[in-house]
Amino acid sequence: MNNQMELVTLKFTSRKYSKMKKIVLIFCCIFCVGLFCAVAQNSMQIKGSNNIPAYQGAQLPKVFLIGEYSEEFENMSMEYKSNLMKACEYDMDVAFQKWMSMLQEMEAYADQIEYDIKGVKIWMKVFWKNDGSIKHIAYYLKPRSRNTDTEELSAFFSSFMNNYRFPLISKEKYSHYGSAAFPTVPKRAVEK
Repeated sequence: MNNQMELVTLKFTSRKYSKMKKIVLIFCCIFCVGLFCAVAQNSMQIKGSNNIPAYQGAQLPKVFLIGEYSEEFENMSMEYKSNLMKACEYDMDVAFQKWMSMLQEMEAYADQIEYDIKGVKIWMKVFWKNDGSIKHIAYYLKPRSRNTDTEELSAFFSSFMNNYRFPLISKEKYSHYGSAAFPTVPKRAVEK
């Protein structure tokens, strides 16, 4: 009988220790995840300390492909809290008209400098200063875009930025993520 009591006690204590091991393991996992989150949050606070955006340390080009400077792009997107709709006082027609006007100006500028932009289809995020001048353009070619040299396209956008001011002055800097396809308006075929 004593042996049976010892065996039952031994089984009970081994189950107790097994449950205890599981609890300790779960506690350690939760602790490690919490520690990781605290370190990540602390590193984000250090980067953004003194209200200086993290991307200012790096020399971000005026024009770049979306994905090339991912962290800087995200930081800049968070810094530009206002968007084109807000700058247009939430009037969708005005915002669309201004966006299309800029794309038509790009197309006219391409014709002027004899750069072939026809067939280019892109996703584009434009970052404007509050005076309407363009600070950065980030873009990515769509799958159905005409194959084009991205270095030449970036050079075109950079040149365009130097010669263009968006016709919208705002109290704060703003941005817009949109789509562009050139030609902007299909031309009618001339009947003979």
